Amino acid sequence: MSTKTNLIFACSHCGAQFTKWTGRCLECGQWGTIVKSSSAKGGPASGGKATNSQDDYSTVETKSLEKIDLINAKRSGTGIVELDRVLGGGIVPGSIILLGGEPGIGKSTLALQLTQSGRETLYFSGEESLEQIKLRAERLQIKSPTLQLGSATKVENIISTINKNKPNLVIIDSIQTISSDEAEGAPGSPTQIRACTTKLMDCAKTSGVSVILIGQVTKDGAVAGPKTLEHLVDTVLYLEGDRFHGFRILRAVKNRFGSTDEVGIFTMKETGLVEVKNPSQAFLSGRAENVAGTAVTCLMEGSRAILVEIQALVTKTNFGYPQRRSSGFDLNRLQVLIGILTKRVGLPLDSYDVFLNVVGGMEADEPAADLGVILAIASATQNKTLPVGLAAFGEVGLAGEVRGVNHTKKRLEEIKKLGFTYAAIPLLNDDEKVTGLKIAPIKNVAELVEKIIK
Repeated sequence: MSTKTNLIFACSHCGAQFTKWTGRCLECGQWGTIVKSSSAKGGPASGGKATNSQDDYSTVETKSLEKIDLINAKRSGTGIVELDRVLGGGIVPGSIILLGGEPGIGKSTLALQLTQSGRETLYFSGEESLEQIKLRAERLQIKSPTLQLGSATKVENIISTINKNKPNLVIIDSIQTISSDEAEGAPGSPTQIRACTTKLMDCAKTSGVSVILIGQVTKDGAVAGPKTLEHLVDTVLYLEGDRFHGFRILRAVKNRFGSTDEVGIFTMKETGLVEVKNPSQAFLSGRAENVAGTAVTCLMEGSRAILVEIQALVTKTNFGYPQRRSSGFDLNRLQVLIGILTKRVGLPLDSYDVFLNVVGGMEADEPAADLGVILAIASATQNKTLPVGLAAFGEVGLAGEVRGVNHTKKRLEEIKKLGFTYAAIPLLNDDEKVTGLKIAPIKNVAELVEKIIK
Protein backbone atom coordinates (compact mmCIF):
# COMPACT_ATOMS: atom_id res chain seq x y z
CA MET A 1 0.00 0.00 0.00
CA SER A 2 1.53 3.34 -1.02
CA THR A 3 2.41 6.13 1.40
CA LYS A 4 -0.11 8.96 1.50
CA THR A 5 1.41 12.30 0.50
CA ASN A 6 -0.21 15.61 1.40
CA LEU A 7 0.81 18.56 -0.75
CA ILE A 8 1.68 21.64 1.31
CA PHE A 9 3.28 24.97 0.55
CA ALA A 10 6.10 26.49 2.62
CA CYS A 11 7.69 29.93 2.75
CA SER A 12 11.38 29.81 1.87
CA HIS A 13 12.04 32.91 3.97
CA CYS A 14 10.45 32.14 7.33
CA GLY A 15 9.45 28.46 6.99
CA ALA A 16 5.71 29.00 7.53
CA GLN A 17 3.49 26.32 5.98
CA PHE A 18 0.15 26.68 4.19
CA THR A 19 -2.39 24.32 2.63
CA LYS A 20 -2.65 26.36 -0.58
CA TRP A 21 -0.41 28.65 -2.60
CA THR A 22 -0.47 32.39 -1.98
CA GLY A 23 1.53 35.12 -3.62
CA ARG A 24 2.52 36.64 -0.30
CA CYS A 25 3.53 34.91 2.94
CA LEU A 26 0.98 35.71 5.64
CA GLU A 27 3.63 35.38 8.40
CA CYS A 28 6.63 37.41 7.23
CA GLY A 29 5.00 39.43 4.44
CA GLN A 30 7.52 38.43 1.73
CA TRP A 31 6.33 38.13 -1.87
CA GLY A 32 7.08 35.17 -4.15
CA THR A 33 8.57 32.95 -1.43
CA ILE A 34 5.83 30.28 -1.30
CA VAL A 35 7.02 27.02 -2.88
CA LYS A 36 5.63 23.50 -3.08
CA SER A 37 6.57 20.98 -0.44
CA SER A 38 5.35 17.53 0.48
CA SER A 39 4.59 15.81 3.77
CA ALA A 40 4.60 12.04 3.75
CA LYS A 41 2.42 10.25 6.20
CA GLY A 42 2.59 6.53 6.64
CA GLY A 43 2.73 3.67 9.06
CA PRO A 44 2.70 -0.09 9.12
CA ALA A 45 -0.86 -0.25 7.80
CA SER A 46 -0.21 2.13 4.91
CA GLY A 47 3.16 0.84 3.84
CA GLY A 48 5.18 3.44 5.76
CA LYS A 49 8.12 2.74 7.98
CA ALA A 50 7.17 1.23 11.32
CA THR A 51 7.98 3.11 14.49
CA ASN A 52 11.04 1.77 16.32
CA SER A 53 10.43 0.11 19.65
CA GLN A 54 12.12 1.26 22.85
CA ASP A 55 14.51 -1.70 22.71
CA ASP A 56 16.04 -0.45 19.45
CA TYR A 57 17.80 2.48 21.18
CA SER A 58 20.99 2.31 23.20
CA THR A 59 21.25 3.78 26.69
CA VAL A 60 23.05 7.03 27.47
CA GLU A 61 26.23 6.89 29.54
CA THR A 62 25.93 9.03 32.66
CA LYS A 63 28.47 10.36 35.17
CA SER A 64 28.27 11.78 38.64
CA LEU A 65 29.46 15.35 39.33
CA GLU A 66 32.52 14.09 41.22
CA LYS A 67 33.79 12.11 38.22
CA ILE A 68 33.49 14.90 35.64
CA ASP A 69 36.88 16.38 34.69
CA LEU A 70 37.00 20.13 33.99
CA ILE A 71 40.45 20.19 32.39
CA ASN A 72 39.00 20.58 28.89
CA ALA A 73 36.65 23.36 30.04
CA LYS A 74 39.34 25.75 31.30
CA ARG A 75 38.75 29.34 30.20
CA SER A 76 41.27 31.21 28.11
CA GLY A 77 41.67 34.97 28.33
CA THR A 78 40.97 37.18 25.34
CA GLY A 79 43.57 39.82 26.13
CA ILE A 80 40.75 42.38 26.58
CA VAL A 81 39.99 42.83 30.27
CA GLU A 82 36.53 44.34 29.77
CA LEU A 83 35.49 41.48 27.49
CA ASP A 84 36.80 38.88 29.94
CA ARG A 85 34.78 40.57 32.68
CA VAL A 86 31.56 40.18 30.68
CA LEU A 87 32.31 36.59 29.63
CA GLY A 88 32.99 35.58 33.24
CA GLY A 89 36.77 35.21 32.97
CA GLY A 90 37.41 34.26 29.35
CA ILE A 91 36.21 32.04 26.53
CA VAL A 92 35.20 28.46 27.33
CA PRO A 93 36.48 25.90 24.76
CA GLY A 94 33.71 24.59 22.54
CA SER A 95 31.38 27.50 23.31
CA ILE A 96 29.49 29.46 20.69
CA ILE A 97 29.08 33.21 21.30
CA LEU A 98 26.73 35.61 19.54
CA LEU A 99 27.97 39.21 19.33
CA GLY A 100 25.14 41.52 18.30
CA GLY A 101 24.72 45.21 17.75
CA GLU A 102 23.60 47.87 15.34
CA PRO A 103 25.55 48.44 12.11
CA GLY A 104 28.65 50.56 12.68
CA ILE A 105 28.68 50.13 16.46
CA GLY A 106 32.07 48.32 16.47
CA LYS A 107 31.32 44.56 16.36
CA SER A 108 33.79 43.74 13.59
CA THR A 109 36.37 46.02 15.20
CA LEU A 110 36.10 44.18 18.52
CA ALA A 111 36.24 40.81 16.79
CA LEU A 112 39.38 41.77 14.88
CA GLN A 113 41.03 43.03 18.07
CA LEU A 114 40.34 39.60 19.60
CA THR A 115 42.76 38.02 17.15
CA GLN A 116 45.75 39.58 18.93
CA SER A 117 45.44 37.23 21.91
CA GLY A 118 47.92 34.76 20.38
CA ARG A 119 45.49 31.88 19.79
CA GLU A 120 45.13 30.27 16.39
CA THR A 121 42.18 32.07 14.80
CA LEU A 122 40.18 31.63 11.61
CA TYR A 123 38.26 34.73 10.50
CA PHE A 124 35.57 34.11 7.86
CA SER A 125 33.90 37.13 6.30
CA GLY A 126 30.92 37.10 4.00
CA GLU A 127 30.58 40.88 3.93
CA GLU A 128 34.13 42.09 3.18
CA SER A 129 36.90 40.95 0.90
CA LEU A 130 40.25 39.96 2.34
CA GLU A 131 41.77 43.21 1.06
CA GLN A 132 39.15 45.25 2.89
CA ILE A 133 39.85 43.39 6.13
CA LYS A 134 43.56 44.04 5.61
CA LEU A 135 42.91 47.78 5.26
CA ARG A 136 40.86 47.78 8.46
CA ALA A 137 43.57 45.84 10.31
CA GLU A 138 46.20 48.38 9.23
CA ARG A 139 43.99 51.25 10.37
CA LEU A 140 43.54 49.58 13.75
CA GLN A 141 47.28 48.77 13.90
CA ILE A 142 46.52 45.07 14.39
CA LYS A 143 49.34 42.59 13.87
CA SER A 144 48.39 38.96 14.49
CA PRO A 145 50.66 36.26 13.04
CA THR A 146 48.27 33.53 14.23
CA LEU A 147 45.32 34.93 12.23
CA GLN A 148 44.10 33.28 9.02
CA LEU A 149 41.49 35.09 6.90
CA GLY A 150 38.98 33.53 4.57
CA SER A 151 36.03 34.67 2.46
CA ALA A 152 33.16 32.17 2.54
CA THR A 153 29.38 32.09 2.45
CA LYS A 154 28.76 28.31 2.69
CA VAL A 155 28.68 26.79 6.15
CA GLU A 156 29.77 23.39 4.81
CA ASN A 157 32.99 24.92 3.44
CA ILE A 158 33.61 26.70 6.74
CA ILE A 159 33.19 23.51 8.80
CA SER A 160 35.48 21.59 6.45
CA THR A 161 38.17 24.27 6.87
CA ILE A 162 37.74 24.16 10.66
CA ASN A 163 38.18 20.39 10.76
CA LYS A 164 41.30 20.65 8.59
CA ASN A 165 43.08 23.56 10.33
CA LYS A 166 41.86 22.83 13.92
CA PRO A 167 42.10 26.43 15.22
CA ASN A 168 41.38 27.61 18.75
CA LEU A 169 38.89 30.31 17.73
CA VAL A 170 36.62 30.89 14.75
CA ILE A 171 35.01 34.25 13.96
CA ILE A 172 32.18 34.50 11.41
CA ASP A 173 31.25 37.97 10.18
CA SER A 174 28.33 37.85 9.87
CA ILE A 175 25.90 34.98 10.36
CA GLN A 176 23.36 36.67 8.03
CA THR A 177 25.66 36.13 5.05
CA ILE A 178 26.16 32.38 5.62
CA SER A 179 23.92 29.75 4.04
CA SER A 180 23.65 25.96 3.91
CA ASP A 181 22.91 23.70 0.95
CA GLU A 182 20.67 21.58 3.17
CA ALA A 183 18.28 24.42 4.04
CA GLU A 184 15.87 26.41 1.92
CA GLY A 185 15.63 30.16 1.72
CA ALA A 186 17.95 33.06 1.06
CA PRO A 187 20.94 33.83 3.29
CA GLY A 188 19.77 35.71 6.37
CA SER A 189 16.37 34.06 6.51
CA PRO A 190 15.40 32.41 9.83
CA THR A 191 15.53 28.95 8.24
CA GLN A 192 19.09 29.45 6.97
CA ILE A 193 20.27 31.11 10.18
CA ARG A 194 18.96 28.26 12.35
CA ALA A 195 20.45 25.61 10.08
CA CYS A 196 23.89 27.26 9.89
CA THR A 197 24.04 27.94 13.62
CA THR A 198 23.07 24.35 14.44
CA LYS A 199 25.82 23.00 12.18
CA LEU A 200 28.41 25.33 13.68
CA MET A 201 27.27 24.43 17.19
CA ASP A 202 27.73 20.72 16.47
CA CYS A 203 31.20 21.45 15.07
CA ALA A 204 32.14 23.52 18.14
CA LYS A 205 30.96 20.90 20.64
CA THR A 206 32.69 17.98 18.91
CA SER A 207 35.99 19.72 18.08
CA GLY A 208 36.32 22.01 21.12
CA VAL A 209 36.71 25.08 18.90
CA SER A 210 35.20 28.31 20.21
CA VAL A 211 33.01 30.12 17.68
CA ILE A 212 32.01 33.80 17.68
CA LEU A 213 29.07 34.72 15.47
CA ILE A 214 28.54 38.37 14.60
CA GLY A 215 24.86 39.23 14.17
CA GLN A 216 23.41 42.45 12.86
CA VAL A 217 20.47 44.02 14.63
CA THR A 218 17.43 44.36 12.37
CA LYS A 219 15.11 47.36 12.16
CA ASP A 220 12.88 45.70 14.73
CA GLY A 221 15.76 45.60 17.22
CA ALA A 222 16.26 41.82 17.10
CA VAL A 223 19.52 40.02 16.34
CA ALA A 224 19.51 38.05 13.08
CA GLY A 225 15.73 37.88 12.95
CA PRO A 226 13.08 37.49 15.66
CA LYS A 227 15.27 36.15 18.47
CA THR A 228 16.30 33.29 16.20
CA LEU A 229 19.67 32.48 17.72
CA GLU A 230 19.46 33.31 21.42
CA HIS A 231 18.20 29.87 22.47
CA LEU A 232 20.83 28.07 20.37
CA VAL A 233 24.07 29.75 21.42
CA ASP A 234 25.83 29.63 24.79
CA THR A 235 26.42 33.35 25.25
CA VAL A 236 24.69 36.42 23.81
CA LEU A 237 26.57 39.72 23.93
CA TYR A 238 25.20 43.08 22.85
CA LEU A 239 27.43 46.02 21.98
CA GLU A 240 25.39 49.12 22.77
CA GLY A 241 25.96 52.81 22.46
CA ASP A 242 25.25 55.90 20.44
CA ARG A 243 27.41 56.35 17.38
CA PHE A 244 27.49 60.10 18.17
CA HIS A 245 29.04 59.36 21.58
CA GLY A 246 32.40 57.72 22.06
CA PHE A 247 31.33 55.22 24.71
CA ARG A 248 30.33 51.63 23.97
CA ILE A 249 28.83 49.25 26.53
CA LEU A 250 29.20 45.48 26.12
CA ARG A 251 26.41 43.67 27.93
CA ALA A 252 25.62 39.95 28.32
CA VAL A 253 21.94 39.03 28.14
CA LYS A 254 22.64 35.29 28.27
CA ASN A 255 25.67 33.44 29.58
CA ARG A 256 25.69 29.73 30.37
CA PHE A 257 29.18 29.97 31.85
CA GLY A 258 28.96 33.12 33.93
CA SER A 259 26.89 35.98 35.27
CA THR A 260 24.81 38.33 33.13
CA ASP A 261 25.27 41.22 35.58
CA GLU A 262 28.66 42.40 34.33
CA VAL A 263 29.22 45.03 31.66
CA GLY A 264 32.30 46.15 29.78
CA ILE A 265 32.84 49.80 28.88
CA PHE A 266 34.88 50.94 25.88
CA THR A 267 35.50 54.16 24.06
CA MET A 268 35.83 54.33 20.28
CA LYS A 269 39.15 55.73 19.06
CA GLU A 270 40.91 55.78 15.70
CA THR A 271 42.77 52.64 16.69
CA GLY A 272 39.61 50.77 17.67
CA LEU A 273 37.82 50.09 20.93
CA VAL A 274 39.84 51.12 23.98
CA GLU A 275 38.99 49.88 27.46
CA VAL A 276 37.79 52.49 29.96
CA LYS A 277 39.64 51.83 33.21
CA ASN A 278 37.78 54.45 35.26
CA PRO A 279 34.25 54.89 33.82
CA SER A 280 33.10 57.38 36.46
CA GLN A 281 35.94 59.77 35.75
CA ALA A 282 35.32 59.46 32.02
CA PHE A 283 31.60 60.21 32.28
CA LEU A 284 32.18 63.21 34.56
CA SER A 285 34.98 64.74 32.49
CA GLY A 286 34.16 68.23 31.23
CA ARG A 287 31.44 68.71 33.85
CA ALA A 288 30.57 72.35 34.45
CA GLU A 289 30.44 73.45 38.08
CA ASN A 290 28.25 76.13 39.66
CA VAL A 291 25.51 75.62 37.07
CA ALA A 292 21.91 75.17 38.12
CA GLY A 293 20.15 72.02 36.96
CA THR A 294 23.06 69.55 37.16
CA ALA A 295 23.37 66.69 39.64
CA VAL A 296 25.57 63.62 40.01
CA THR A 297 24.14 60.20 40.78
CA CYS A 298 25.63 56.71 41.10
CA LEU A 299 24.42 53.83 38.94
CA MET A 300 25.22 50.14 39.20
CA GLU A 301 26.22 48.43 35.95
CA GLY A 302 26.62 44.83 37.01
CA SER A 303 28.96 44.82 39.99
CA ARG A 304 30.50 48.15 39.01
CA ALA A 305 29.45 51.53 40.44
CA ILE A 306 29.52 54.37 37.92
CA LEU A 307 28.97 58.08 38.55
CA VAL A 308 27.06 59.97 35.86
CA GLU A 309 25.87 63.54 35.48
CA ILE A 310 22.18 64.34 35.09
CA GLN A 311 21.21 67.64 33.51
CA ALA A 312 17.80 69.28 33.68
CA LEU A 313 16.44 72.33 31.88
CA VAL A 314 13.18 73.92 33.07
CA THR A 315 11.65 76.71 30.97
CA LYS A 316 8.32 78.50 30.91
CA THR A 317 6.00 76.76 28.46
CA ASN A 318 4.81 78.73 25.44
CA PHE A 319 1.75 76.57 24.89
CA GLY A 320 -1.07 75.29 27.02
CA TYR A 321 0.41 71.81 27.51
CA PRO A 322 3.98 71.59 28.89
CA GLN A 323 6.54 69.43 27.13
CA ARG A 324 8.58 66.66 28.76
CA ARG A 325 11.60 65.26 26.95
CA SER A 326 14.33 62.91 28.19
CA SER A 327 17.49 61.34 26.84
CA GLY A 328 18.90 58.33 28.69
CA PHE A 329 16.01 58.24 31.20
CA ASP A 330 12.57 56.69 30.97
CA LEU A 331 10.02 59.32 29.97
CA ASN A 332 7.19 57.71 31.92
CA ARG A 333 9.32 57.68 35.05
CA LEU A 334 10.19 61.35 34.45
CA GLN A 335 6.47 62.19 34.34
CA VAL A 336 5.99 60.44 37.69
CA LEU A 337 8.85 62.33 39.35
CA ILE A 338 7.56 65.64 38.02
CA GLY A 339 4.16 64.84 39.51
CA ILE A 340 5.81 64.06 42.87
CA LEU A 341 7.67 67.37 42.84
CA THR A 342 4.47 69.23 41.99
CA LYS A 343 2.31 67.53 44.62
CA ARG A 344 4.70 66.84 47.51
CA VAL A 345 7.07 69.82 47.22
CA GLY A 346 4.82 72.43 45.62
CA LEU A 347 7.01 73.31 42.64
CA PRO A 348 4.88 74.86 39.84
CA LEU A 349 6.04 72.44 37.13
CA ASP A 350 2.59 72.19 35.55
CA SER A 351 3.34 75.37 33.60
CA TYR A 352 6.98 74.60 32.74
CA ASP A 353 8.68 72.51 30.06
CA VAL A 354 11.14 69.96 31.49
CA PHE A 355 14.05 68.54 29.52
CA LEU A 356 16.33 65.87 31.02
CA ASN A 357 19.62 64.44 29.77
CA VAL A 358 21.99 61.77 31.07
CA VAL A 359 25.45 62.85 29.92
CA GLY A 360 27.66 60.46 27.95
CA GLY A 361 24.98 58.31 26.36
CA MET A 362 24.40 56.21 29.47
CA GLU A 363 20.98 54.76 30.29
CA ALA A 364 19.88 55.59 33.84
CA ASP A 365 17.33 52.78 34.00
CA GLU A 366 17.45 51.88 37.70
CA PRO A 367 15.41 53.40 40.57
CA ALA A 368 18.55 54.72 42.29
CA ALA A 369 18.69 57.55 39.75
CA ASP A 370 15.40 59.02 41.02
CA LEU A 371 17.02 61.20 43.67
CA GLY A 372 19.53 62.65 41.22
CA VAL A 373 16.76 63.48 38.77
CA ILE A 374 14.72 65.13 41.54
CA LEU A 375 17.71 67.26 42.56
CA ALA A 376 18.48 68.31 38.98
CA ILE A 377 14.88 69.35 38.24
CA ALA A 378 14.45 71.18 41.56
CA SER A 379 17.78 72.97 41.09
CA ALA A 380 16.81 74.07 37.58
CA THR A 381 13.36 75.22 38.73
CA GLN A 382 14.75 77.29 41.62
CA ASN A 383 17.74 78.38 39.50
CA LYS A 384 20.06 77.54 42.39
CA THR A 385 23.22 75.49 42.14
CA LEU A 386 23.78 72.42 44.24
CA PRO A 387 26.61 72.31 46.81
CA VAL A 388 30.03 71.51 45.35
CA GLY A 389 31.05 67.89 45.89
CA LEU A 390 27.50 66.53 46.29
CA ALA A 391 26.26 63.23 44.85
CA ALA A 392 22.84 61.63 45.44
CA PHE A 393 21.11 58.34 44.83
CA GLY A 394 17.92 56.69 46.06
CA GLU A 395 14.47 55.54 44.96
CA VAL A 396 11.54 57.92 45.31
CA GLY A 397 8.02 56.66 46.06
CA LEU A 398 4.70 58.24 45.11
CA ALA A 399 4.25 59.57 48.65
CA GLY A 400 7.52 61.46 48.27
CA GLU A 401 9.44 59.10 50.54
CA VAL A 402 13.03 58.16 49.71
CA ARG A 403 13.73 54.43 49.79
CA GLY A 404 16.99 52.56 50.05
CA VAL A 405 18.68 50.78 47.15
CA ASN A 406 21.10 47.89 46.92
CA HIS A 407 24.92 48.11 46.93
CA THR A 408 24.85 51.28 49.05
CA LYS A 409 28.37 50.88 50.43
CA LYS A 410 29.88 50.21 47.02
CA ARG A 411 28.22 53.34 45.65
CA LEU A 412 29.50 55.43 48.57
CA GLU A 413 33.04 54.12 48.08
CA GLU A 414 32.92 55.14 44.42
CA ILE A 415 31.62 58.59 45.36
CA LYS A 416 34.48 59.06 47.81
CA LYS A 417 37.08 57.77 45.33
CA LEU A 418 36.08 60.41 42.79
CA GLY A 419 36.67 63.22 45.32
CA PHE A 420 33.08 63.99 46.34
CA THR A 421 32.59 65.05 49.96
CA TYR A 422 28.80 64.85 50.43
CA ALA A 423 26.23 62.16 49.66
CA ALA A 424 22.46 62.69 49.85
CA ILE A 425 21.04 59.21 50.28
CA PRO A 426 18.28 57.36 52.17
CA LEU A 427 18.79 56.34 55.78
CA LEU A 428 21.55 53.74 55.96
CA ASN A 429 22.79 51.14 58.41
CA ASP A 430 25.98 51.42 60.42
CA ASP A 431 27.72 48.70 58.40
CA GLU A 432 27.16 50.71 55.18
CA LYS A 433 28.93 53.87 56.33
CA VAL A 434 32.16 55.01 54.66
CA THR A 435 34.70 57.02 56.62
CA GLY A 436 35.73 60.38 55.20
CA LEU A 437 32.40 61.00 53.47
CA LYS A 438 29.69 63.25 54.91
CA ILE A 439 26.22 61.70 54.68
CA ALA A 440 22.97 63.67 54.45
CA PRO A 441 20.22 61.14 55.27
CA ILE A 442 17.01 61.99 53.41
CA LYS A 443 13.53 60.83 54.43
CA ASN A 444 11.43 62.51 51.72
CA VAL A 445 11.81 64.84 48.73
CA ALA A 446 10.36 67.83 50.59
CA GLU A 447 13.15 67.54 53.16
CA LEU A 448 15.68 67.11 50.32
CA VAL A 449 14.66 70.33 48.58
CA GLU A 450 14.41 72.24 51.86
CA LYS A 451 17.85 71.20 53.12
CA ILE A 452 19.94 71.23 49.98
CA ILE A 453 18.36 73.79 47.64
CA LYS A 454 16.28 76.27 49.62
